[in-house]
Amino acid sequence: MSSVARVRGALHESVAGLPRAFWWLWTSTLINRLGGFVYTFMAIYLTVERGYSASYAGLVAALFGLGGVLASLIGGVLTDRWGRRPTMFTAQAGTALAVAVLGFVTHPVAIAGVAAVVGFVNNAARPAVRAMLADLVPPEDRVRAFALNYWAINLGFAVSSVLAGFVAEYSYLAGFLGDAALTMACAVVVFLKLPETRPEHAGSDKGARADEVGLRTVARDGRFMAVVGLSFLVALIFQEAQVGLPIMMGQAGFSPADYGSAIALNGVLIVVLQIPLTRFIAHRSPGRLLVLSSLLAGYGLGLTAFADSMAVLLMTITVWTLAEMVNAPTQTGLVVQLSPVRGRGRYQGVYGLSWSAAALVAPLMAGAMIDHLGAGWLWGSCAVLGTVAGAGYGVVLRTAKPSAGSRGRLSAGEPDARAREFSEPGLCAPERPAPDVAAP
Repeated sequence: MSSVARVRGALHESVAGLPRAFWWLWTSTLINRLGGFVYTFMAIYLTVERGYSASYAGLVAALFGLGGVLASLIGGVLTDRWGRRPTMFTAQAGTALAVAVLGFVTHPVAIAGVAAVVGFVNNAARPAVRAMLADLVPPEDRVRAFALNYWAINLGFAVSSVLAGFVAEYSYLAGFLGDAALTMACAVVVFLKLPETRPEHAGSDKGARADEVGLRTVARDGRFMAVVGLSFLVALIFQEAQVGLPIMMGQAGFSPADYGSAIALNGVLIVVLQIPLTRFIAHRSPGRLLVLSSLLAGYGLGLTAFADSMAVLLMTITVWTLAEMVNAPTQTGLVVQLSPVRGRGRYQGVYGLSWSAAALVAPLMAGAMIDHLGAGWLWGSCAVLGTVAGAGYGVVLRTAKPSAGSRGRLSAGEPDARAREFSEPGLCAPERPAPDVAAP
């Protein structure tokens, strides 16, 4: 068989067999990320275009994160109670309007306030997206589906980073408005093409209430909450690539286009390597993969302290991008396995809380360290965080114990991931049929 035929066969195997609704969800994700201007260039916009300090840029990004913290919980509850589709549509339409407003405000208090609103509405859709994807795709295909969705995120990111870098040199307002337009287009796709997938409660209202998973149930799930805590540490590392890196590059004299081109390498590598890498890691030990990815992320960002040229900077980006490609589908697959069907929204919301909290803490951490200690301390702290997270994953996932009879359908309060030893391969092997999809 020729190499071309092997590539075609591998590509077909990677994308075949997924439902049509998944591809509409994939398309909406791609459109959304093509407009990813605001978060990518907000730090440069505030420090270079507006002349604010790194600490103020960190404060604005932290408020964006604060909005995301609230949205993760509220969005998760709405996803389970109101539905996946209306939560996604409302959040994305609201994001489009808020981003457009952000492009016009100039007062520092107004910028900070609108940034918090953008953070809230932007993050409110994420639990619904992840829950819908898990609803649509059977367990044996979820790692592949999450990897493809993540691939769409980074395909859009790679394109938007380069284009937005040049747009920013012409007009930052054009970037804000372009972001808003594409986000609204994403909301239209959701409204017109996606079905509601929230599982229907069977029986009486009393039975439905008894079957419902509350936030207290999630909070009492010790192993899941440990995973959320470790995810926070890893997310903090990756957030510094989005917050600390542009500030450091701006202070070092790099242009917005330089940053756009450098960070686009992250998206390009994921676009090229994510699908073949996912095939390689799909049946390997998730515990070991999360340990490896944590260490690569921490020390990859840590090496930024020695990046005195664009070539070295690109090398460091390559290292932590490899970590990201391993971590993203593995971590998301683990969270889905830990989540009972009727509590997916809340579980995804609490998991998303780890990233939203990191988006709150990372800017404050970056601004304070860069202003008062120097960027080297920031990158050194990333190496420490990666070491702690790697050790934590090694302990938490090694101690997971299978429970008897858990191969069958479990009640709403019993996370189905406890059916297997997490330190062994095969995390996303099928354990039960996918839930029925409700009519649009």
